[in-house]
Amino acid sequence: MLLPKALKKGDLIGVIAPASPPDMKRLQQAIPFFKSMGLHVKLGQNIDKVYGYLAGTDEERLADFHHMIADDDVKAIIFARGGYGTSRIANVINYDLIAKHPKIIWGYSDITYLHIAIRQKTELVTFHGPMLASDIADPKFDTLSAQMFQQLWEPTALRYDEAFSELNVLVEGRGGGPLVGGNLSLISSTLGTDFEIDTNGKILLMEDIGEVPYQVDSMLNQLKLAGKLGEAAGIIVGDFADAKPKNKPSLLLDEVLQHYLGDLECPVMTGFKIGHCFPHFAIPLGVTALLDTKDKSLSVMPGVIRE
Repeated sequence: MLLPKALKKGDLIGVIAPASPPDMKRLQQAIPFFKSMGLHVKLGQNIDKVYGYLAGTDEERLADFHHMIADDDVKAIIFARGGYGTSRIANVINYDLIAKHPKIIWGYSDITYLHIAIRQKTELVTFHGPMLASDIADPKFDTLSAQMFQQLWEPTALRYDEAFSELNVLVEGRGGGPLVGGNLSLISSTLGTDFEIDTNGKILLMEDIGEVPYQVDSMLNQLKLAGKLGEAAGIIVGDFADAKPKNKPSLLLDEVLQHYLGDLECPVMTGFKIGHCFPHFAIPLGVTALLDTKDKSLSVMPGVIRE
């Protein structure tokens, strides 16, 4: 496990868009949030590029990512938004460069592909948390979501329990291991590739947006048939926004989750406010976590170290 260094006042953070193009007005509206914490912001050279549904060509998005990684003045990379596109550059990323210049990497949604690839190629801990244009600029961005960035300043052990949201136990038990995962559709898209997610002995996080029950069913079935659910040490189900059936008849999301997760031999809990939601509980990926259904808690080790 490779831990990035914590932030300190006056540090420079890099902002890039490795997937879909951000709304530049909303991105600019989010920058004062970081400046209020005493941080300076550097935008990627190609962040305003648009290439269809992508934030520039693969070469342009990759160049911004490599530039921010190699620049030792940049202490953290916070992504502008998700959307689609990180999987297109995963096979040409210089992972040796990341390992030589470890730093905070923060985002979620389509960034899940990068989280999985980076962890499995370098062991670097990365962070699943809200982004600039898609979250911080949203009028619903709340105090709790904002406070989650404090874990980047000081090594902080996190604990999620029912003080944050009601949690539901699908399978009782206690399990521990490295915390992995993120967006379900991105997790399933890694299967059969060089970046296929490793869930063996891991606590698996899954969340998504806009996926109706039959689509969630399909992805969970794929993970089940690939053995990814059965080998996990625990599963936490985050927010599934806009998952209500659009056509009748349909199973409900809870029925789908029960079918695929309810008979596993590891602890499973649902209801975590992690994902496309407010508040958004941000967590480090790759660190050791403990899921305990007895007290309905998820305990997560710190994701940064002090110099």
